[in-house]
Amino acid sequence: MITAIVLVTCDTARIPEVAQDIAALDGVTEVYSVTGDADLVAMVRVREHEQLADVIADRLSKVQGVAATSTHIAFRTYSKHDLEAAFSLGLD
Repeated sequence: MITAIVLVTCDTARIPEVAQDIAALDGVTEVYSVTGDADLVAMVRVREHEQLADVIADRLSKVQGVAATSTHIAFRTYSKHDLEAAFSLGLD
């Protein structure tokens, strides 16, 4: 599974509508409204790299109200369970 974190800048008057439209796209698993430089963060999960272009460049970036995107590909995923194991001192 390939995970991409997409920072989305959009028309601030349409943030809820843009978020809903992005969330409805196949390959998008979550959309967060956030503070900071981006208005939304979309989590995209696909099986093959080629699918990223279809989801992000061909569909997400063309949602009405999206002004810009910045995509970050995840190398590894760390869950709470993984982090607890990595920092465990074996004192169970």
